[in-house]
Amino acid sequence: MNDLNKQIFSISNAQDLEKTCLAVFKHQAANCKVYKAYIDNLRIDPSNISSIAALPYLPISFFKTHEVLSSEDKPEMVFSSSGTTGTAQSQHLVTQLSLYEQSFNKTFAQFYPDLENTCLLALLPSYLEREGSSLIYMVDALLKQSKHPGSGYFLHNHAELYTQLQRLQSANQKTILIGVTYALLDFIEKYQLDFPELIVMETGGMKGKRKEMVREELHQLLQDGFGVKAIHSEYGMTEMLSQAYSGGNGIFNCPPWMKICLRDTNDPLSLVSGNRTGGINVIDLANVNSCSFIATQDLGRLFPDGSFEVLGRFDNADIRGCNLLVN
Repeated sequence: MNDLNKQIFSISNAQDLEKTCLAVFKHQAANCKVYKAYIDNLRIDPSNISSIAALPYLPISFFKTHEVLSSEDKPEMVFSSSGTTGTAQSQHLVTQLSLYEQSFNKTFAQFYPDLENTCLLALLPSYLEREGSSLIYMVDALLKQSKHPGSGYFLHNHAELYTQLQRLQSANQKTILIGVTYALLDFIEKYQLDFPELIVMETGGMKGKRKEMVREELHQLLQDGFGVKAIHSEYGMTEMLSQAYSGGNGIFNCPPWMKICLRDTNDPLSLVSGNRTGGINVIDLANVNSCSFIATQDLGRLFPDGSFEVLGRFDNADIRGCNLLVN
């Protein structure tokens, strides 16, 4: 497994990705009980899978009802989704936290280099107020990497955050503000900024605090409130150990060990190609010890360069903490 782990994070091209995907699939088809049962029920012979296009994807709902594990090691951490009242929580049993750490550290450094000299501010009240958040685990680690004394969390102390942002702007300090969507909206209802150099990253989700909004409307409000030209976004979820990031316009890019495919909404075992919409299937090879091939409940559009856009969710999907923006 150590050789496979090294292989995952050394992927540099499409050929590497395909080769590693098939190696991970072979491992999980044999060792992940729920995935193996799912493949068997589809009457798929794993030995016949020879390309990414043929991979079967496990419906994400299985993370609510089963232990999704491809390892016999004891979990070091159990991440859980926020969910909503009366709904079951997804649980991701993580047997190697080092894989998650390697994944988010490499990805964040790829999209947001020089974190050491960046002030990182986190406005994540709903995540801080519960246990088991994979996002908080990641932000905790990233905050430790920032050497700026002003980096840290803000709960509901918006006046303090406003003062801090003004101070950072005056000092021409490189700054990233990562926040849950509803909290960012709450902030700009009280305070207005004109801080064009600020990176504002929304993690998605209203957490039942506000009505859902289309992305264009939401991002325009945030752009006006913070005085920035674009709003960055993170696409991640409890069931994944990797994240995709958008630098604006809702267009996400993946790290090399993550890939998005789209499935036909009328034939979920078939993939769609071209400039069409479909259900988002995620390949996340950092999930080597759980399941790397997940059929999410998100709808999206895929672009020729591998970037993608999240368009919404299936009507019967429960509200979740990842990007829930419906167009």
